[in-house]
Amino acid sequence: MKILFQGDSITDTGRNTDRGSLLNIGQGYAMLCAATLAAKYPNMFSFTNLGISGNRIVDVYARIKADCWNHHPDVLSILIGVNDVWHEVGSQNGVDADRFYRVYKMLVEDTKKALPDVRMILMEPFVLNCGATAGNWDYFKSETALRAEAVKTIASECGQIFLPLQTMFDNACSLASAEYWIGDGVHPTVAGHKLIADAWMRTFEEKILIK
Repeated sequence: MKILFQGDSITDTGRNTDRGSLLNIGQGYAMLCAATLAAKYPNMFSFTNLGISGNRIVDVYARIKADCWNHHPDVLSILIGVNDVWHEVGSQNGVDADRFYRVYKMLVEDTKKALPDVRMILMEPFVLNCGATAGNWDYFKSETALRAEAVKTIASECGQIFLPLQTMFDNACSLASAEYWIGDGVHPTVAGHKLIADAWMRTFEEKILIK
């Protein structure tokens, strides 16, 4: 089973693009998921991480053929959305919520046409109130929530798997500070990546592997 991780810097996490696929998995949740699956189910899976730092939904869609369809994955995991908000704050180059929904849904529908048997895990974008988000927290919170709702709606409309993450991080803040889980409000720490990986593994085993 071929598993492809797609998204922005949260997925990218410094993956080494000069090395083979086994070492090109990054240092975040994708690596933790791959390591867990590889050890628990020997010889059952291959893993590819093609997340690119800074990507918005329009960037992922622009490269979806080369960086997804041509790899023929059995499972496509996507985490995207926070840069569609953040880039508007930093450079007025974000992707508004309506356009985000339209492009994301087109990506999912086009991928199903290209790869009819692929299963998709659509991961919820998330933020916490610290670091880069603190100065514009109301905007980050409300706009990220709109992208999160879009992802949930698309998953339902297209018969794919939605993986919620925001409430998980909100609840984690009762155990430690926001910075402990997401250092700058956007990029998870090692602890934050572990939370994501655990949630992803539960979803994968319950909704894809067992079936």
